[in-house]
Amino acid sequence: MPFPLPRLRAALTVLVMTVAAVLSGPVPAARAAGVALTPVTAFGSNPGQLSMYVHRPASLPASPPVVVALHGCTQSAQVYADHSGLPQVAARAGFLLVFAEQRASNNLNKCFNWFQTSDSRRGQGEAASIRQMVAHAVASYGADPRRVYVTGLSAGGAMTSVVLAAYPDVFAAGAVVAGVPYDCARDVASAYSCMNPGVDLSPARWAQRVRDAYPAWTGPWPRVAVWQGDRDTTVVPRNADELRDQWTAVHGLSPLPTRTSVIGPDSTRHEEYAAADGTVAVEVNRVPAIGHGTPVDPGTGPAQCGSTAAAYFLDSICSSHWIAGFFGLTDSGGGQTPPPGPGDGTASCWTGSNHHHVQAGRATTSGGSTWAKGSLQGMGLYNTFVTHTLKESPAGYFAVADGACP
Repeated sequence: MPFPLPRLRAALTVLVMTVAAVLSGPVPAARAAGVALTPVTAFGSNPGQLSMYVHRPASLPASPPVVVALHGCTQSAQVYADHSGLPQVAARAGFLLVFAEQRASNNLNKCFNWFQTSDSRRGQGEAASIRQMVAHAVASYGADPRRVYVTGLSAGGAMTSVVLAAYPDVFAAGAVVAGVPYDCARDVASAYSCMNPGVDLSPARWAQRVRDAYPAWTGPWPRVAVWQGDRDTTVVPRNADELRDQWTAVHGLSPLPTRTSVIGPDSTRHEEYAAADGTVAVEVNRVPAIGHGTPVDPGTGPAQCGSTAAAYFLDSICSSHWIAGFFGLTDSGGGQTPPPGPGDGTASCWTGSNHHHVQAGRATTSGGSTWAKGSLQGMGLYNTFVTHTLKESPAGYFAVADGACP
């Protein structure tokens, strides 16, 4: 159980409810189930007391890949299946879907308990239950143990970080949607700081937390995709930077991207961090003009998926399509364009401290330093004392223009 002492659990119930509300807000209205899910009641000892559901597309190859999907707070496996677009993509690409579901008996608002060490460590609690679901999928459905992936939203995104760190021997890759770095919080209270304003650690310190999750493991490490709305005030955009720092450092890579581009119908800013062999070990996708939720793009086109008929599924880009592409399950190489240049479009100028630029989304931080978004020019220390003028042209692309901005 997440709280071994009943009295302690009762005392923290109000805090759990509050942090869950901050993570996901009101419960979406009930609706008829759409996607067919098969419940699995016997998949192991299930120390985290989670529920398991499987979605098997009509046409599935032998030894299919398996993708584990983790919903956000107040949601369910059914809600996530009906709106995330993952079943649509699974039907096109031919992979098995496993939906883990939180129970109200564990968390009243059905958040995965990513902030509890009893559930976020290898061999324990909810993390161990998710690992057992994978083992069941391999044994009972013939899934390929070499092609196991995981993705999740918000609390599910944070739990995605957990299982990637705790079970690098199980998961080949994962996608964190509006989530936080691994081991950012170890209790309910510190979860607040992780979500907003975020916790800034050096890449080396973040990476060590991942390595400490399974000290005997020497690699290879899972590949990681990060998805973040640039107007998210629940799990703020800084978390995308910290996740990038954590996993690029784990892979021994620079926190500066190998290449940048834009993808999708909304020009999502796409950053790739490539290993020496050219494999993209980490990618960061910054979705413009959306808040907290899973990016979807309803429709029947080859790169469309999902539904906006429930809360926290936001009309923008079919993230599930691109996530499957990152996993190597679909061909999502099209639609990319070269990064914009500072001379394109009409310029806007912004002057302020490095701290102000980061908070406004014009710059990012890494290891205590500040970098202009888009151009990735160094701006010095992340504090309120260093001041720069940034030129924005086109929208979302910033370059240092001290004394030279019209």
